[in-house]
Amino acid sequence: MTGVVVCCGAVNSIKALWEGRIKKSRDDQQKAQELKNKPSVGSHRLAHSWEDRITLAKLREKVVTEEGRVILRIEKEEWKALPPVLKQFPQLQEWQLHRIGLQKIPRFISSFQNLIVLDLSRNAITEIPKEIGQLTRLRELLVSYNRVSEVPGELGCCENLEKLELAFNCDLDELPTQLSNLKKLYHLDLSMNQFTTIPESILSLPALEWLDMGGNKIQSLPEDIHRMEKLHTLWLQRNELEYLPDNISRMSSLDTLVLSRNKLRDIPALMEGMNNLRFVNFRDNPLTLDVSLPDLRTSEEDEEEDDREMFGREFMHTYIQEARKREPPTNYTSILTVTIPAVPGTEAAL
Repeated sequence: MTGVVVCCGAVNSIKALWEGRIKKSRDDQQKAQELKNKPSVGSHRLAHSWEDRITLAKLREKVVTEEGRVILRIEKEEWKALPPVLKQFPQLQEWQLHRIGLQKIPRFISSFQNLIVLDLSRNAITEIPKEIGQLTRLRELLVSYNRVSEVPGELGCCENLEKLELAFNCDLDELPTQLSNLKKLYHLDLSMNQFTTIPESILSLPALEWLDMGGNKIQSLPEDIHRMEKLHTLWLQRNELEYLPDNISRMSSLDTLVLSRNKLRDIPALMEGMNNLRFVNFRDNPLTLDVSLPDLRTSEEDEEEDDREMFGREFMHTYIQEARKREPPTNYTSILTVTIPAVPGTEAAL
């Protein structure tokens, strides 16, 4: 009996030992598989490092130098977001990023203190970050054909900004008052948006020479529009203007005025004195008077010139003169004042 017991005990021990080894082997295999499927932190870092190197190399190919200016130029490629490794090019002076599907301007834009031109036209940008205000050397900001609905007040800190284009952003309908601080801004394009009037901040721009607000919903112009003393070109086509303020005649620097496709009924008589106005267009307005210019054409060139002038400066003068002729005569009522001297001895009775 004793021998049998010893034998069974030995077998059980061997069996337990064997099962333990099998379990340990399976556990080791499972852990090895898990480690294989789960990259280590070092592997992650290595992978990101390689991705950054590839992106960096790709960006280097996009950096060119033209006329002494370092430019990042990317067109018709997909870059919905700009990578942080871009910060390794702080020397960039100009960005030309067109049709790349860019959805937002990175907040690290403030790292590029040498930027002079920021051209991000024809993308999908929805927001201009407030960090833009830190680019004090910026001269041109071009964000037309995007989806921007609001302009940050911090943009007014870009003290050297000369050119701002925000055309065709569709939902844009106002500007912050801080933009009046842009003392050097001379070119402003706000066409094809939702403005109903010319913002106050624009009237306060001292250097503004060129303004396009065509294709908006402007119903009236501010009475003090003449505050834009240096403005020489004003585009207001395709709006909802029904009348022009008389003070528009006080815009002495105005050279070009486009008012086609509005709802104008008349032309202010005072505009006749705008001697510097060389080109003006009233085409496609429901003007009250039907005015035709005299036919002085002698050749095909004259015909083309006459067609260009049909609703231009000559038309404006002819219209104003015709309006004067049709004004009803003014009826004057004379009031005669008679002083009757007092008769002596009647003062008391009076």
